[in-house]
Amino acid sequence: MGRMQHHTDPQLRPAVPNDADELFRMAQLLATSATPQRQTFDHLLTEILADPHQYLLVAAAPTGLSGYLYGLIHPAFHANGKIAWAEELFVDPDLRGAGLGRKLMTDFEDWAKQVGHAQYIAVATRRAHDFYDAIGFAESATYFKKTLT
Repeated sequence: MGRMQHHTDPQLRPAVPNDADELFRMAQLLATSATPQRQTFDHLLTEILADPHQYLLVAAAPTGLSGYLYGLIHPAFHANGKIAWAEELFVDPDLRGAGLGRKLMTDFEDWAKQVGHAQYIAVATRRAHDFYDAIGFAESATYFKKTLT
């Protein structure tokens, strides 16, 4: 039998501007190759929330946010349609392993199919190979990066 849901379990909902402080805290913890700056973060958050092709979901509990997923949809000739890209997934360390990351990804998958009409979801990760394997992703490509600033 599955884990019982308690009233304190985080509830998933779309992000709102008032989530900025907690989202920034989590983005700082997620970052490995850059240091998020608050002014830039605030500008990007406004842009993301205004764009229907971008998706920002938070896990909210009475004590605050405990995770988020940021993704987007874009067209791709090679996919013969659109691709969903899970750009950022973060779950507070003390809640990892309890299914919250899976719930965030499942909600994103539903949105990508129903709203974005995506052919597939792509993810790049350094630290979560086992997680993505466990939820049905297969390694497909090598990720390259070139810093422009």
